[in-house]
Amino acid sequence: MLNLNDYKSIHCIGIGGVGLSAVAHILLARGHHVTGSDMKESELTDHLIEQGARIFLGHRAKNVEGADLVVYSSAVSMDNPEMAMAVELGIPMEPRAEILGILMEQYREGIAISGTHGKTTTTSMIAMILTNAEKDPTILVGGNLREIGGNVRVGSGDYFVTEACEYMDSFLHLRPRTEIILNIESDHLDYFKDIEHIVSSFRNFTQNVPPGGRILAYDGNPFVKAAIEGADNIITFGFSDGSVYHVSEIAFNAEGMPGFNVCKKGEKLCHIQLNIPGEHNIINALAAFACCYEEGVDKDVIARTLSEYNGTQRRFDVKGITKANVKIVDDYAHHPTEIKATLLAAVNIPHKRLWCIFQPHTYTRTLALFDQFADAFERADVVVLADIYAAREPDVYNISSGMVADEIRRKYPTKGVYYFPTFDEIADFVMENTSDGDVVMTMGAGDIYKVGELILEKDWE
Repeated sequence: MLNLNDYKSIHCIGIGGVGLSAVAHILLARGHHVTGSDMKESELTDHLIEQGARIFLGHRAKNVEGADLVVYSSAVSMDNPEMAMAVELGIPMEPRAEILGILMEQYREGIAISGTHGKTTTTSMIAMILTNAEKDPTILVGGNLREIGGNVRVGSGDYFVTEACEYMDSFLHLRPRTEIILNIESDHLDYFKDIEHIVSSFRNFTQNVPPGGRILAYDGNPFVKAAIEGADNIITFGFSDGSVYHVSEIAFNAEGMPGFNVCKKGEKLCHIQLNIPGEHNIINALAAFACCYEEGVDKDVIARTLSEYNGTQRRFDVKGITKANVKIVDDYAHHPTEIKATLLAAVNIPHKRLWCIFQPHTYTRTLALFDQFADAFERADVVVLADIYAAREPDVYNISSGMVADEIRRKYPTKGVYYFPTFDEIADFVMENTSDGDVVMTMGAGDIYKVGELILEKDWE
């Protein structure tokens, strides 16, 4: 295994990404000289500069000069000029996931949270529980967590808590003592061949747990069951009484937030009232509870933390209320299952009409899950489509947001479904057609949150 102590100057290509920026923070805290490059400035790059990193805007071959090691994100291709120069100069190169795995090895208690959905929320919950239990964890989360002022916190305790992403099999570089598998569904089909390929990767992930470790798995998902078959030290959680950890007496308060009892093997441990909506967050909270309770954290500390948890940025994030009393909410949901769960959660929030402004994320995902996307918006009263956010992909797949809008109209002929090519047009349409008591949700993994900001800006002009 690579010994990071042998490398003084480390260059990170794609340093502005959520995952690599967090790794860069830890490298800085360990005393490495860190440089990096990305295509644009952001809060993440600004924070790194404040911590002592040197960051270049744009990818140029000369940026890697002087580096002892190059670390790159999964979004960087081998034809990147900095990658090519590193090869020419003979500088060792490692993917971000490999460095993350090496960093995890430095801690006694590694906790990795995996699954198609819910990783950021569950990771954040566990991080806050361990922090409140005075465990001083090191935390890497895929979103901005207000309590730590960003997406990373470097602690001095034994715990290393991180999301474990399955894309490109990145999580196979991790060797955590505790794994959590929240769910498994078809996604990232630009890399995975099919659901069997995804399940196989998760099965390989379970084999990375060392003797004495544990796997916490949601047993309400058939693909999770397939992935953990034959694995040792499985602890299940779910809605069923047959799960080791399960919930009972679910009820929603006047604000639409769920409360429930947490039980272990049929014995009630405590009651939790969440401050974030949705049945999917009951499972996220239950996973966090089970993980920390197994680590010996007092159940009252866990319950209090979960009840106080307000979420991360871009997870049911209330951005503001217009002068017409229209609530603007933003959410990262970009997979059909996430969209359904988020809209179902929103239904429980007092509202007149529920608007969903959705930006599909990547052409391959939109094409592969086209029929599922068309079904995902049943709970929304009005659906507005923005153009597909390309991310890393070229537009060669003969798929468009207009086609998605047409299919939603076909499935739900009485539903208002619209498509606009620009954010300005969307913002103007929403402002002209919403009324007192409406809830408007911007949804997607790209930059659709800007529509909500634009609406609020126009409203207060």
